[in-house]
Amino acid sequence: MTGGEPAGRRAFVAGTGAALLAGQAGAARAAVADGPLPGFHPALKDALTFPLAWGNSPIRDFDTWRRAARAKVEETLLVDREDATPYAPEFQRRTDGDGYTGELVTLSLTRHERVRAALLTPHGPGPFPAVLLLHDHGAKFDIGKEKLVRPWYDGVRLASARAWTQKYFSGRFVGDELARRGYVVLVADALGWGDRGPLAHDQQQALASNFFNLGSSLAGLMAREDARAAGFLARLERVDRRRIAAVGFSMGAFRAWQAAALTDDLAATAAVCWMTGLREMMVPGNNTLRGQSSYCMLHPGLSRHLDFPDVASIAAPRPMLFFNGGLDPLFPADGVRVAHEKLRAVWRSRHAEERLHLRTWPDLGHVFTDRMQDEVFMWLDHVL
Repeated sequence: MTGGEPAGRRAFVAGTGAALLAGQAGAARAAVADGPLPGFHPALKDALTFPLAWGNSPIRDFDTWRRAARAKVEETLLVDREDATPYAPEFQRRTDGDGYTGELVTLSLTRHERVRAALLTPHGPGPFPAVLLLHDHGAKFDIGKEKLVRPWYDGVRLASARAWTQKYFSGRFVGDELARRGYVVLVADALGWGDRGPLAHDQQQALASNFFNLGSSLAGLMAREDARAAGFLARLERVDRRRIAAVGFSMGAFRAWQAAALTDDLAATAAVCWMTGLREMMVPGNNTLRGQSSYCMLHPGLSRHLDFPDVASIAAPRPMLFFNGGLDPLFPADGVRVAHEKLRAVWRSRHAEERLHLRTWPDLGHVFTDRMQDEVFMWLDHVL
């Protein structure tokens, strides 16, 4: 034929092109797998060597290492560290409980907005030890502080809060229990929960991405606010500033050890059901792979330098307690084991292993039951 390629060549080229396109489509399908994870995620995980971790870092003086590691965490928060905004607390809505007084307090944790928190104070002269209590995620946004303190000020939230305590806390309000035991308790809503929400579950990634587009971070804001909340407690006359602890369950546990890494206002930390090695958590089927709630605990680039237990170790050798449930589906046993080994090595290097309390409850899942609470309360009485 004239004026074109032979039919045989045209057919060969067309067939070869189709085959190549089909192969490329297959490769594209294989490039994302399991969760979704990129198909090459094992190589990315292998590259996570956590070079700034204590023991990996070339820094051999622990105090110097602490400063360097804390500075790296602060850098990845993407939220300004220096915020000298006055707290300017306004106290309202008092109530008398069993051995304590409850108040709502509105204060500035950052320069951006005022936040309402619950503040419980034991009866008596003081100053008292105090607990910064940090609420969980739970994909339940209508209540935040009310998950931990009985909302005497809101009957609708009271019903929701009671159901939550039955599900996770053996029917107890943990904050009220602590106040009855003689602790000042502060608990505020994180952005998206309670008075600062409610956020819809499928809006979390959009909210986080909008923070990133604005040069900031949702998780970073939460971290800064928690550290500032500890500072507020330390400045209350009713509080013995040398005896302040952070206590949290689930995401609240993450927030507790993170706050201890960021501020020296906390003398002790109890974290229930949130500690693992990152590489061991990033496995097919893990909840973290779904995104959404993960953005509340995501600091871009931090994993190039430090693992989760490495961040918690910035608080060493202060007393720290970590509980996990042996049946907890969110944190694989391998990840918990790796994290505990890292933590133990750091406290041992400080000759302070007796200040680190690690325990797995083999018959429990993702909960903070009355048995666990009682042990935490006794531990706090001992270390504060």
